[in-house]
Amino acid sequence: MGAPVATSTQPLPTSIDLENPARKAIRVAYGETLVALGATHPNVVVLDADLACSTQTGMFAKAYPERFFNQGIAEQDLINTAAGLATTGKIPFVSTFAMFASGKAWEPLRNTVAYSNLNVKVAPTHSGISLGEDGASHQSIEDIALTRVIPGMTVAIPSDAVETVALIRWAADTFGPMYLRLVRPNVPIIHTPDYVFEPYKIRVEREGSDLTLVATGETVYHALLAAQRLQLKQGINVEVLNAVFIKPFDTETLLRSVAKTGRVMSVESHSVIGGLGGVVAETLSEHHPAPLKRLGVQDTFGQSGDPDELFGVYGIDAASIERDVLAWLKG
Repeated sequence: MGAPVATSTQPLPTSIDLENPARKAIRVAYGETLVALGATHPNVVVLDADLACSTQTGMFAKAYPERFFNQGIAEQDLINTAAGLATTGKIPFVSTFAMFASGKAWEPLRNTVAYSNLNVKVAPTHSGISLGEDGASHQSIEDIALTRVIPGMTVAIPSDAVETVALIRWAADTFGPMYLRLVRPNVPIIHTPDYVFEPYKIRVEREGSDLTLVATGETVYHALLAAQRLQLKQGINVEVLNAVFIKPFDTETLLRSVAKTGRVMSVESHSVIGGLGGVVAETLSEHHPAPLKRLGVQDTFGQSGDPDELFGVYGIDAASIERDVLAWLKG
């Protein structure tokens, strides 16, 4: 289903062409990083819910079969087993589709993992509307809201394969329950090999003065492309922020940007209710009221379709962002 998964044979670009980017699937970067961690972190174990081919945890299963556990289609058992392993000093990475990790398994995620402050890393793939052809029933557009409300739960979302490697490596070395939101398709690579990961910080991907675009996950690419086109065609100077961490949220960097630009637009492959747009709205209302527009899924379900086309339908691709920024600034 969908485009073929990009493999590790593709070298990372040393410069970025946003109009014609190199691509690699975030889930492949995840699987490769797990295998690398297996060699250096003997306590890393991996659990899956009968979806190892889809989540790419099958790479780890092949390399370290004695440290891989297929729990079957039983997501609550999946999380509870990971919690048990964490009590013995293991570092469990848990994968399934995001809809099931955050939905079916929400109660053990809250009561068993987070309430007990266990070192479990829930890293589901197939999040957001880019899941595409699998349709509304599998497109998790609520999972950020569901997980960030859990006390003590870190919520982070990488924007490309480069950032994914850094995030997963950091998670393995950092204690605490985490929800690491990954996606299905081949995603444009927006970072070069010299990328430096800064935990808990919003990354300023592009500096600007006319408007702040804050995006997360795969929508960061679309925000960057829209900003580049606006600069070239309209002379509009947009600042682009990459909110890798939804929780804890880097209030300082957001407010510094808003103080400069005066207005904010959030972009996400998630419902604007409770997701990144919600976090930004909460932050602004408490610390620095400013005009805000939230781009994302507007209180509706997803639908089956090509991921790129769905991004256009829901107004979060580069063309839609460009159009909305232009209309807002000129309106």
